[in-house]
Amino acid sequence: MDPSHIRNFSIIAHIDHGKSTLADRMLEHTGQISEREMQQQLLDSMDLEREKGITIKAQAVRMGFTAADGVAHELNLIDTPGHVDFAYEVSRALAACDGAIVVVDATQGIQAQTLATVYQALDLNLRLIPVVNKIDLPSAEPERVANELIDVIGFDPDEVLFASAKTGEGIDEILQAIVDHVPPPAGDPESPLRALIFDAKYDQFKGVLVYVRVVDGRIDGREPLRLIQQDRRFEPVELGYFSPGLTTVKTLEAGQVGYVATGLKGVQDSRVGDTLTTDRGGATEPLAGYQPAKAMVFAGLYPTDPDQYPELREALERLTLNDASLQWQPETSAALGFGFRCGFLGLLHMEIIQERLEREFDLELITTAPSVEYEITTTDGGELRIDSPSELPAPNYIEEIREPWVKLSITVPARYIGAVMGLIDERRGEFDSLDYLDHADDEGDSRVLATYHVPLSEILIEFYDQLKSRTQGYAALDYQLEGYRPARVQKLEILVNGDPVDALSTIVPAEHASRQGRALVSSLKELIPRQMFDVPIQAAIGGRIVSRETVRAMRKNVLAKCYGGDVSRKRKLLEKQKAGKKRMKMVGAVEVPQEAFMAVLKLRD
Repeated sequence: MDPSHIRNFSIIAHIDHGKSTLADRMLEHTGQISEREMQQQLLDSMDLEREKGITIKAQAVRMGFTAADGVAHELNLIDTPGHVDFAYEVSRALAACDGAIVVVDATQGIQAQTLATVYQALDLNLRLIPVVNKIDLPSAEPERVANELIDVIGFDPDEVLFASAKTGEGIDEILQAIVDHVPPPAGDPESPLRALIFDAKYDQFKGVLVYVRVVDGRIDGREPLRLIQQDRRFEPVELGYFSPGLTTVKTLEAGQVGYVATGLKGVQDSRVGDTLTTDRGGATEPLAGYQPAKAMVFAGLYPTDPDQYPELREALERLTLNDASLQWQPETSAALGFGFRCGFLGLLHMEIIQERLEREFDLELITTAPSVEYEITTTDGGELRIDSPSELPAPNYIEEIREPWVKLSITVPARYIGAVMGLIDERRGEFDSLDYLDHADDEGDSRVLATYHVPLSEILIEFYDQLKSRTQGYAALDYQLEGYRPARVQKLEILVNGDPVDALSTIVPAEHASRQGRALVSSLKELIPRQMFDVPIQAAIGGRIVSRETVRAMRKNVLAKCYGGDVSRKRKLLEKQKAGKKRMKMVGAVEVPQEAFMAVLKLRD
């Protein structure tokens, strides 16, 4: 295929703005999928994606389209996720494209996250095509939303297209606009091979499958290849492209998107962002690749059965292959045994990883409370970074603690701005700016983009649910890490039967520490099962006990068979029972159930 007839593009959209449905209609319109094979959200192949109605993994597909001038073109769509937690997937997909379609819901207008991704695409010099979707809905306001795109982002009025992904209206115009406006790939077919790996997955028969955008040169048959940064050599098992199933070919030309089955068995051998070239006479300079993803949320993952520890390690290795943003390292807990400390991009990312581990690898897991990464300056001038409460030094060794803050962008109707302000105040946030996105509607209401600065730890738990609840579901948010600030925080430690349970420890703001300690101890009293002896549950801050509850012992009626007789006999039996309970308490272990670890997440309630 002549590179001038190839177009590589992506779709940018907020959750539920119709991105996956638009991809379905494109596949139908180009004849890539027959009506019999068609199903909703075809590119969302994972069960989790279909159940939650969101895209989690970027998918690629090749389509053939004959333009108005009768010339056949090859369109490569890289479908991207819409949730803020998967922004890293979006950035990788955009780097492999030359243009993008910006899809906005005709009933909701531009959302904060759409704006953030648009600016990211503009930084990469991508050609953008604005599309107002869902114009078939009775509540649609396509003209108002088109004006938003013109005023806020700066599109020309003639550029905005109107479509309905559900009915198929406007799809032909969108495909024609891709051909007319998205530039063809700029690589050199005669240069040594350079192909960017933008995704990867593991296939048990073909080894590691790397998804590539060929920038320069061509990949030919079974010619030996090399990963420049990993310095790993291999002979490809198979070449092909996505249609959307795997379709084998003999060569991949400059500008094309496809896959290479490497035959590599070790997941550490291939890395997303690496550059593929020929082993002999190949390129020496790698492509720019990607900035490594920075984990923002950390939690411990432990198998409920200690014998499943090796399986959990292998499962994490497999997931890391096609999710470069997942980070993990082994850790040990006195309460839970051997497990892994994992870093995630957000709480949804953490939930998805946990569900994939349980479903795809048949594991049963205990997850500890999530935390963020803190920077610490010690009294001797040293610098530490910790992401687990158990790593926090004693207070007398700490000079200063700094916690991560994020810049939070929220789009919401103006009538709810008071409720949003109240929520931000509760979360130690600071107001930054307020911008009106459109003019007041018939009800005198308009949409605003509000910007705040908030500690990352404050938006981890229940924040998104609270935001949706207080704005009746109208608010949408996007956040970006902006740096570290000094913080007054303390380690809240939980002792069960006198022994500290490290997996229940949390780092909390100093002003809330005592109150949260009391709340957590009260919750644990209801969750920890009764034993044959009293079990004290204590909350400690800096070695000082701030709260205590006792799970009372179950008591066997040892006097049941005593019918009358001397009282000293009854007293002797009771003393013997008391001594037995005391001895049992010294050697007995209290098992902490999974529900107790979840209680830490509900402290705000």
